Amino acid sequence: MYDSVVSAINRTVPISQFNRGLAGKIFSDVKKNGAKVVMKNNESEAIILPPDEYVVMIDMINDYELLTLALARLNRYDQAIPVPEDKVWENLGISDEDLETVGEAEFE
Repeated sequence: MYDSVVSAINRTVPISQFNRGLAGKIFSDVKKNGAKVVMKNNESEAIILPPDEYVVMIDMINDYELLTLALARLNRYDQAIPVPEDKVWENLGISDEDLETVGEAEFE
């Protein structure tokens, strides 16, 4: 428990430190040690993340949303009911003209 309290304290930074010109030091610490929670009036105001952590987090969120969409589609899918090709193109918003402009695929 002690470690988690110390960790929480080490991960917080009062907003007044930004006002005192310590932003550069705070950003360096974030880059070195990870995310910080900015506190204002004893409440969390913002979270500062290193760019790499932010990208990983956003990728995870996007992957989760795609997985949720795929699972919902799988739950609605019934193999016993075939879907005509023209209905597939219509659902995807692809017209016959679109298909004609693509041309032939080349395989080596």
